[in-house]
Amino acid sequence: MPRKYLDIPGFDRLPAPVYLRHDEFGADTHSAPHRHAWGQLNYAAHGVMHLDVEGQRFLSPPHYAVWVPPGIEHGCYNPQAIVYRSLYLDRSLCTGLPQQPCSLVISDILKAILGDFARRDLNVAQDERDQRLVQVLLDQLLLAPTQTCYLPFARSEGLGQVLDGLSRAPGDNRPLADWARQVHVSERTLARQFIRELGIGFGEWRLRLRFLRAIEMLEAGLPIQAIAFDLGYSSASAFIAMFQRQANCTPEQYRRQARAGG
Repeated sequence: MPRKYLDIPGFDRLPAPVYLRHDEFGADTHSAPHRHAWGQLNYAAHGVMHLDVEGQRFLSPPHYAVWVPPGIEHGCYNPQAIVYRSLYLDRSLCTGLPQQPCSLVISDILKAILGDFARRDLNVAQDERDQRLVQVLLDQLLLAPTQTCYLPFARSEGLGQVLDGLSRAPGDNRPLADWARQVHVSERTLARQFIRELGIGFGEWRLRLRFLRAIEMLEAGLPIQAIAFDLGYSSASAFIAMFQRQANCTPEQYRRQARAGG
């Protein structure tokens, strides 16, 4: 079956220093690897975005965005439908932003401005009011906390095997010691590898993976009980508590918001 490729705006130069793009991408869609002279903020208002940025994988839930500096090659794959928001910034506006690809924690104000332009179907500021919103958006972007990657991936073989195993079965509740035996290292060694290579521990990595999968399963329409079971939770209430801590809303509230497109 041929791949479904997304259209990429064919600008030689931006129509304005700040250009806002909004779209909805269907499931199983790709964008071919490409690069351009401006910086780009990639944000999924709903769904989980899968980005490949110069060989590094980024998966970001709706309260994170992926920043791609000017000139960096990137492409995406969407296993499920997403509501997409993007911000193109002229190179001159990128000097205060990270010089390497990263995840940015985006504020409610930033999300609201992106949503406002999308609802009005505007790509560039039309008047003084819009210009003020754009300035607030830029200020919020400069203040956004950075993470190397929301769900980092390993480069070493042993740790990579553990992450691949967890990715295939996110509901696997085996402790770190079992995974260490599987790759023939001590539990302490594997724990250190997580911190050294990924910057987070085993439990946090598995939690983030489960949260990302939960978003995809919610938007696919699966029942809460089934999602909880598939992700290794002993009860729906335990899963709901985890999701609420991560998303600041319950799974059903998230699903309603996704259906409303808000």
